[in-house]
Amino acid sequence: MGIAVGVNDSLDPTVLSSSSSSSTGNSAQDLQNQFLTMLVTQLKNQDPTNPMDNSQLTTQLAQINTLSGIEKLNTTLGSISGQISSSQSLQSATLIGHGVMVNGSQVLVGSGTTTPFGVELTTASTATTATIKDASGATVRTIDLGALTAGVHTFSWDGTLTDGSTAPDGKYTVSLAASNGSTQLVAQPLNYAYVNGVSTVDDTAKLDLGTMGSATLDEIRQIL
Repeated sequence: MGIAVGVNDSLDPTVLSSSSSSSTGNSAQDLQNQFLTMLVTQLKNQDPTNPMDNSQLTTQLAQINTLSGIEKLNTTLGSISGQISSSQSLQSATLIGHGVMVNGSQVLVGSGTTTPFGVELTTASTATTATIKDASGATVRTIDLGALTAGVHTFSWDGTLTDGSTAPDGKYTVSLAASNGSTQLVAQPLNYAYVNGVSTVDDTAKLDLGTMGSATLDEIRQIL
């Protein structure tokens, strides 16, 4: 494409002013305005003997439409992200007053009751054992959980010690050992937590678990 501009055929000052004032913009609308300004200028000053090729015009229009489409897509994705955050907050709110299982090894004993404990396995086990220890680290009970499938499993300790007596009130810890034949497996211990409330931090819903801290929805392994 050729553009014939004589010495006395300078471009329209208003066109130059418009192009210059919008040159600093970087949004799709700014770039589209710049493109249309230059396109009109090219059409007004093109060489009559060598006019703009239709394919060139089509290509340029396609490029600017693609840019505009990308910006609209980004806006849409931003809106969807906001909706997802709102949805997570609503889902989290429904958990208030419920018990959940999260990563942890704590078991509480009080008034003749105990909090549940659990295990998460990525592979099925042929043998699984839970070892409960007191605050001093001494083993007070060993429980044979048997063979388990892959996934999350929750159990309850009856609060009795190895000698059959009742465990004193307090905080205990549980460790899990799992195997499949002669292969030792990774057994993630889980403990119980009560959802007291929900807060939003950096657009992420956080569950208030009291003394257990806080957790996001993806950290909840099971809802009781």
